[in-house]
Amino acid sequence: MPKPKSEPENQNDTDRSEPISPADPAAPARQEDRTGEPSPADKLLRFQQPEKTLRHLGELSDDRIAGLFGLDGGTYRARLRAYDDQVRETAARLLRDPGFADRVARLPFRPGQLVVALGESTTADRLSWCEVLRHLLPEDVRLVNLAVSGLTTTQALAQLPQLSRFRPDWVLCMIGANDTQRLGRSPGAPGTRLVSAAETERNLHALRALAAPDTADRWVWLTPSGVDQERADSYPHFLRAGIGWAAEDIDGIADFLLGRPEPTVDTRRVTAGLHLDDGIHLTPEGQRAVVAALVDTLTEHTAPGATTGRTVPGASGEPVPPRAVAS
Repeated sequence: MPKPKSEPENQNDTDRSEPISPADPAAPARQEDRTGEPSPADKLLRFQQPEKTLRHLGELSDDRIAGLFGLDGGTYRARLRAYDDQVRETAARLLRDPGFADRVARLPFRPGQLVVALGESTTADRLSWCEVLRHLLPEDVRLVNLAVSGLTTTQALAQLPQLSRFRPDWVLCMIGANDTQRLGRSPGAPGTRLVSAAETERNLHALRALAAPDTADRWVWLTPSGVDQERADSYPHFLRAGIGWAAEDIDGIADFLLGRPEPTVDTRRVTAGLHLDDGIHLTPEGQRAVVAALVDTLTEHTAPGATTGRTVPGASGEPVPPRAVAS
């Protein structure tokens, strides 16, 4: 069986990313407060990768990035390894289910192909569905995670030159949640969307049409995950900033994507109740549910004899066995 990659691979070959107090390098990546939620410092390290947004500064060393989080290089690298160990273990647990392992073996990615993920914080998360997927794929299928926390569909269009340089064989795209952020939202006022519904749909159409024309048959959408409305409406940081999200806005984007010809994974139902305290971001269990839904959708549409739903072309040939993952 192929040997697992020792390091994740993104646009800089390593998925690096309020200062974090220096800690024991052996400390676990997930730091929790007394409610069981990850600490603010842990959230920052989980969801932010400065090297993706500061490319104009050139190549950033681990030590320079570590300093942005108030960490030394050794502690920073240890934290990243801990995150990677956590998603590796998630992949291993999923593969212990023989049915799931069989579906992974039937994924339509071919040896030598490049898969690129686009998105915002749900995908940029170091514990994301994308990072779990990385450990499910075989060595000879490359996965590059270009997701950036906070990205809107308008900003994603500005990333097109970067995506074009990769010339991916597959694109997995989960974006749109930040478009629905509402400014000036309060209990008595719905607020104004950051990006209008019409512009979001225009951007999604343009992103698909312009991003990677050569992947016409190999583009997969994932809807934004749902909103835990009660948590989102009561989250202190959102209240102080006067921002918020509404579930119906997310539903509107999901309906638009589900009406498109490309395969679409509806992540809303499977992630219900699996949110962090802000009601927007997902717990590791929520991320696990997303990757399971993605695998199910891709194999459902490529199963022999499948006659319904949108198909995933490019799935001919022998199945690629899943990567061996140490349990």
